[in-house]
Amino acid sequence: MKIPDKEKNKYLHLKERLNDYSYLYYVEDNPKISDHEYDMLFRELLNYENKYPNLISKDSPSQRVGFQPLKEFGNEKHKIPMLSLSNVFTEDELFNYFEKQKKIFDSSLESESFTVEPKLDGLAINLQYVDGYLDKALTRGDGFTGEDVTQNVKTISSIPLKLRGKLIPDFIEVRGEIFILKKDFDKLNMYSDKKFANSRNAAAGEPTSIRS
Repeated sequence: MKIPDKEKNKYLHLKERLNDYSYLYYVEDNPKISDHEYDMLFRELLNYENKYPNLISKDSPSQRVGFQPLKEFGNEKHKIPMLSLSNVFTEDELFNYFEKQKKIFDSSLESESFTVEPKLDGLAINLQYVDGYLDKALTRGDGFTGEDVTQNVKTISSIPLKLRGKLIPDFIEVRGEIFILKKDFDKLNMYSDKKFANSRNAAAGEPTSIRS
């Protein structure tokens, strides 16, 4: 079915609005519309997609819901090994690490600065984007081969289905940590049949237990 340009443009504008609202809500924690208003816009989007299935794209908000999360996963090799980070627990260990880096880079690091941030304890994840779209999500596994949890990760609203910005590479890996805030963990345990001992266990199990 040929899609009228007017209808196509309306759909694309609606999709962009919904993605912007989701970003503000889940990433910026700065909602601009009510849940009801969002639901009405989302229903309008679904109506367009039901009428014109060819409009559906990888970054449509509809692609986050309606998936049946997988319980069994295929394995896939990492393009670059995904190794775990080393820990230091004392000031001496930190300075020893600093001295080792100076030798590795064969230069003085006295004038360099370091970025320090809290260690988030959850599930390490490797997100692969092709042409700006989420293509695969792999767990660390043994560091060389991970589980493909793409379908389940798509239900996590703070993970973009499409990267934002203009200078998007053809391929990029984004590695990070899936974690749960304490307030969300408390809510999860309150309403879930399965009770988790701590937020780390809940986050680690999330890609295999999420229900949209």
